[in-house]
Amino acid sequence: MSSETLPGVRPESGAPPVPRLEVESLCMTFSNNRVLRDVAIDVRPGEIHALIGQNGSGKSTLAKVLTGLYEPDPGTRVMVDGVGLRLPVRPREARERGVAVVHQSLGLIEGRSVLENMRVGRLQASRLLRRIDWKRERAAAEAVFQRLGRSVPLNAEVGSLREEDRATVAIARALQDAEPGSGLIIFDESTRSLGRRSLEHFFQILDEIVSTGTAVLMITHRLEEVVDAADRVTVLRDGRVVEAGREVEGLNEAALTAMMLGRNLIDLERRSPGTATVDAPAVTVEGLTGLGVRDVALTVAPGEVLGLTGLAGSGYDDVPYLLSGVTPAESGTLDLGGQRLDVPGLTPATAIDAGIALVPEGREHAGLAMSLSAAENAVFPASSRSTRPLSRLDRAGELARVSEWMDRLDVRPRQPKALVKTFSGGNQQKVLLAKWLATSPALFILHEPTQAVDVGARHTLVAAIRSAASNGCAVLVAGSDENELALLCDRVIVFGEGSVRQELSGDLTPDGIVEAIYSNGSRTRLRHTPNH
Repeated sequence: MSSETLPGVRPESGAPPVPRLEVESLCMTFSNNRVLRDVAIDVRPGEIHALIGQNGSGKSTLAKVLTGLYEPDPGTRVMVDGVGLRLPVRPREARERGVAVVHQSLGLIEGRSVLENMRVGRLQASRLLRRIDWKRERAAAEAVFQRLGRSVPLNAEVGSLREEDRATVAIARALQDAEPGSGLIIFDESTRSLGRRSLEHFFQILDEIVSTGTAVLMITHRLEEVVDAADRVTVLRDGRVVEAGREVEGLNEAALTAMMLGRNLIDLERRSPGTATVDAPAVTVEGLTGLGVRDVALTVAPGEVLGLTGLAGSGYDDVPYLLSGVTPAESGTLDLGGQRLDVPGLTPATAIDAGIALVPEGREHAGLAMSLSAAENAVFPASSRSTRPLSRLDRAGELARVSEWMDRLDVRPRQPKALVKTFSGGNQQKVLLAKWLATSPALFILHEPTQAVDVGARHTLVAAIRSAASNGCAVLVAGSDENELALLCDRVIVFGEGSVRQELSGDLTPDGIVEAIYSNGSRTRLRHTPNH
């Protein structure tokens, strides 16, 4: 075979290899709004290439062009191994060329088996009987897992799998169309819901994949992933490339932040622990039992931010939904501002009436009504509790109060009547916080409050949460991001097997939190190569 037919090899002797993916002159216009301008990016064989930028910078639009959801403006070129793809990208053609995509939340079908998830869109029926040859499909799936050196039960329902096994399935599904040593996998915010152990497992597999020559384009908000795992990084700002293929070695999160924003971001200094001075009784939980927790007791003072964390399945992330009445508890009491509540008797409505507000994980399906306007979402807690339609005066008052919070949280665009689904992810999260902060809760409960938002939005959200605490709110934050917890919290409670295992206070650090969670030393880098 001549060098001209080998994927990823240039015919000229000594020339650098042809990029696995090369994008040139990419422009994308919606009506009269150009959201991408002359974007260029190249992903080389055997590298992890990160793509970062604030919400609204154009990352998602670029991903949708590469997956065929959007047709770019004329003049755009997209090439795989030096050969152009027809535009708009045909997913089947791209797949045949070895390009695969893993979407947010891994894109798995919870109620289907591993085998069905692996082979969806690829199942073949025999010509004569028109029946699926499951033996052949099983062999195809097993071959991919063998390439990865991993094993996941093919008959298991995906929803029953551990987090790291779900990640393995998603990677294996993406890899099955690529020949060993070739192909490209695009990860579009695919690690947003992975805990630390699963994240380390994820990048261990990726390191093995790229070592064969397969390339990875990683679209992410988590700057630690870029610093620890990426070889090069491309930065988008306002639809333009401001850093193209920059070597990651020597960069830190502060430098990446400055590239994304075009300015240095003033660091939020964590409040000194134990500075809650609000003259009000503490919020006390006793004997909380339900879902994955057993007989949990905790106390959080007004003006304090208490973090809850642990391994996946340890129960820390069940607490928000039990205390807010979303999921019925088996037992437990909650003393809130002098009123004693029976937790099993709580419903979302009675919890809201008592002064409990919940910001759930997954704003798209649990926190916001995506087809309503930002203003309608924001006033919903008040309007839904009214026994009669809000009068014009009441509605005006509610809108004014919510608008104040939307201004304080710098929600963009400043169009309260715009549908919330048209906002970027970070601004949707700001609307969600504004919606509940406007109720002036006594107990503010948040689950992964800055998940999948850019660094600028994260800065604003963290400041808003801490401001609420400073004004006398008791705050509970359940999360898996040790950096966020160290930044936000006065204390952190670590869960293990459904109960409180350890409490951390004083000088909280990400390494200290990870060490407490895993009890096996400080956190390790996500990727171990000579460059990392």
